[in-house]
Amino acid sequence: MTTLKSKLQDDLNVAIKERDELRSSTLRLTLAAITKEEVAGKEKRVLSDDEVQKVITREAKKRREAADAFAQGGRAEQAEREKAEGEVLAAYLPQQLSDEQLQEIVAQAVEEAKAAGAEGPRAMGAVMKIVNPKVAGQAEGGRVATAVKKLLAG
Repeated sequence: MTTLKSKLQDDLNVAIKERDELRSSTLRLTLAAITKEEVAGKEKRVLSDDEVQKVITREAKKRREAADAFAQGGRAEQAEREKAEGEVLAAYLPQQLSDEQLQEIVAQAVEEAKAAGAEGPRAMGAVMKIVNPKVAGQAEGGRVATAVKKLLAG
């Protein structure tokens, strides 16, 4: 078992003992998603920590989207629960980049792309190829794309 998955399992056991319903249900759902990912495909496999982190990231994104949907639908109580679940999962993810850090990385990538001959809005793909590996797991794709578009347009 990977270290991140075993940490989730240990934290689940602690949450159950402490009768922390929100934390235990969130960790149960996340571990179920990890197990589902492990048995998907033709053969069962053990996920690496990076793959487990991607599953947690995906689960956290689902919580954010659900919270937004509930808030727009006028179900504030449900939206609050989804936000709280997202915060539980955020503890297992790497620290997100600040806007300034993201702008810096994107600016460097734009310069690299320009040096390689890509210019204007058409350079979006080239810049994203440079930026994505640098910010993997530390910034959401939408945030990155917005920053790249803003710099290329300006």
